[in-house]
Amino acid sequence: MLKFYTLSGHALLLMLVLSACSVVPSYGPSAVDIALGEKDAVPPNSYVMVPLSAAALDRINHFQPLSFPGEFMSAFDDVRPMMIGVGDRLIVNIWEPSQDGIFATAEKKQTSLQTVVDVDGKVYIPYVGRITAAGLKVEDLRQAIEAGLEGKAVEPQVQVLLEQNIANSVVVVGDAAHPGLFPIPIRGLRLLEAIALAGGARQAIYETVVTITRGGRSSTVRIEEVVNVPANNILLAPGDNILLIHKPRTYAAFGAVQSSGLMSFKTETVSLSDALAQVGGLRDLRANPGGVFLFRFENKDIAQGLVEAGEGRGVVDFSTTNTTPVVYRLDFKSPQAFFLAQSFYMKDKDVIYVANHPTAEFGKFLSLIVSPLLGVARITGVTD
Repeated sequence: MLKFYTLSGHALLLMLVLSACSVVPSYGPSAVDIALGEKDAVPPNSYVMVPLSAAALDRINHFQPLSFPGEFMSAFDDVRPMMIGVGDRLIVNIWEPSQDGIFATAEKKQTSLQTVVDVDGKVYIPYVGRITAAGLKVEDLRQAIEAGLEGKAVEPQVQVLLEQNIANSVVVVGDAAHPGLFPIPIRGLRLLEAIALAGGARQAIYETVVTITRGGRSSTVRIEEVVNVPANNILLAPGDNILLIHKPRTYAAFGAVQSSGLMSFKTETVSLSDALAQVGGLRDLRANPGGVFLFRFENKDIAQGLVEAGEGRGVVDFSTTNTTPVVYRLDFKSPQAFFLAQSFYMKDKDVIYVANHPTAEFGKFLSLIVSPLLGVARITGVTD
């Protein structure tokens, strides 16, 4: 007769159970593994752990980061002089008080000349010759022409008008309704104005990104960030290239949720509660309601502010990068978490992870490891 509870059978079962504990399949890190970031022993350059609270949420929602690098933000003052460049079309009006002047006629005491700045940056003015125009302000060119006519014309008075401003222009291409070349007026041209001149974006602004290329540098932001943060509506520089691209926002959901995977934003704003609802919510028999995490590469200023305010903990060198890995944690065992989730808004490329409840891991351990091992113990049992 087969015995099940001999000393040798127990010893064999214990050895097999202990060796199997480390190979139980898992859907991801546990809440305890992630929450180790709340301790002071976090390795440097790791991440910041933020238990989401009303105070932390208020700091996050009121933070308005500047999206463009400093050289894009401070390239020009609000008003800048208009410089003449190659290809610009000019109108030069010359007046003389006497009908005997070289530019006066029997009908009027004025002559209007049209000219284009050539490849050498010069224009031709009768009785003055070829004169440098590129790189000059309109007023500087006016004075140069007037000085060149001194002693040739009778008390000449000169006016220079910039008829077609080719050199001081920007290009808007991509997913714009009417892409093209647009001149920069004397008062300057801001990013949203250039997009408006091009007819706006073909797709929704929250699904469209804009890339500005200036010289050898490029910077990309979403149009909604330019609309919502006025400081991002920068003044453009001559020669800027503006590219609009339709790029829908997405987030990923993993762990103990009903439907994991990559999800698209359905509306302009998506809260964490909306995002969880979109994936069917938490799995009742497997999810740990106290282990709902959101992973995000956050602006380093807001991450550092959360740490300094005591809302987050972590050992991170904020001087090495412009973004910081931040893990936000919600405990849905508390009713307040449901209200916080409604006001915590998702960003592009966010990752939601719901940890398994410890009892779910234990149940999986029983079904996958213990039950088969009991069968093994019966087979290897000692008979009478």
